[in-house]
Amino acid sequence: MSRKSNPTERRRLQQIVVSDPEIMGGTPVFRGTRIPVDLVADMLAQGASAEEVLQGYPTLDRERIAIAPLCARVFPVRKSANRNPWSGKKPQAERSFRLSELLRGPQDNDREDSV
Repeated sequence: MSRKSNPTERRRLQQIVVSDPEIMGGTPVFRGTRIPVDLVADMLAQGASAEEVLQGYPTLDRERIAIAPLCARVFPVRKSANRNPWSGKKPQAERSFRLSELLRGPQDNDREDSV
C-alpha cells in the first residue's frame, strides 16, 4: 500500500478497523477484537517482528499486522478532552470515618441510634 491512503484503501481499512464508543472508549481496534491498532503499530515501530506480534495476539493475521502502521495514521486515537474529570474539583465530603464504624453493619448503627 502507498504512503497516502486512497479511497479504496480507506474503505478496506474501514472493513478491518472499527472505532466504537462502546468498545474501549472509541479507541480504533481491529474488527472482532479488542486489540488497539496503535498498539500493534507501536510494537512494529519499536522493532517487533510480525511473528512476535502473532505470538502475543494470535487472533490477528499477517495482513492486519502489515497494515497496522497505515491504520494508525488513518484512524488516530482521539484523546479524551478530560481524562481525569475529578481533577481540579474539591471533594464533595470531607468527613472521615473510623475503621470500626465502616466494619459495623447497618443493623449495628440502627441499634446504637435507638439506644
